[in-house]
Amino acid sequence: MTVQDLAKLIDHTCLKQTATVEDIELLCDEAWQYRFKCVCVNPYFVPRAFAQLNGSNVDVCSVIDFPLGAGAFAQKLHQAEEAIEDGAKELDMVANIGLIKSGLWRLVQEDISGMRSLCSEQIILKVIIETGSLTSTEIVEACKCTQAAGADFVKTSTGFMGIGATTDAVSLLRKTVGNTMGVKAGGGIRDLTTALAMLRAGANRIGVSNSCAILSEFTQ
Repeated sequence: MTVQDLAKLIDHTCLKQTATVEDIELLCDEAWQYRFKCVCVNPYFVPRAFAQLNGSNVDVCSVIDFPLGAGAFAQKLHQAEEAIEDGAKELDMVANIGLIKSGLWRLVQEDISGMRSLCSEQIILKVIIETGSLTSTEIVEACKCTQAAGADFVKTSTGFMGIGATTDAVSLLRKTVGNTMGVKAGGGIRDLTTALAMLRAGANRIGVSNSCAILSEFTQ
């Protein structure tokens, strides 16, 4: 793997509540410099990121109903529609974790299917299932719902619930979905060792805010 290969697996992320305009501008500058796969930002910053990265090969990803996933479905759709209109090419949607914990699998799948129906084939849809809050059985069933709904990726976590990605969770996601869809690890990945461990466990995308330091580690 080359440093550029690694960069293309990274969603360069800034989702903190205190993110400033300057933080987002720096994020985009770094993404252009290192050629990350995309930048992942909150919906408000999608137009700014899209404008700044115009002409690059870096896409813009917006989170939807982040970090709780407990919003009304119509609100999720509206947020997604605006993000796509503003230039987002990828969406990281938080699944309704309460429905997952309730075992209401048909409703979980319908929630994701509705979002998939909104997105054209050119829009990549990732679904965050918050693995740290779920049992192994719940993780497997949530993956099956995500897969059946036609999402492109299943993602471990938001990183906002105290438990981020683990290699065990990533392995279980990959084992469940096989090679039919992507697996994204996100939350608590702060160094090269952890990032590579997630990739070895089966992730083919990682979401990190410490991306530049990770690439610097790689080249040392």
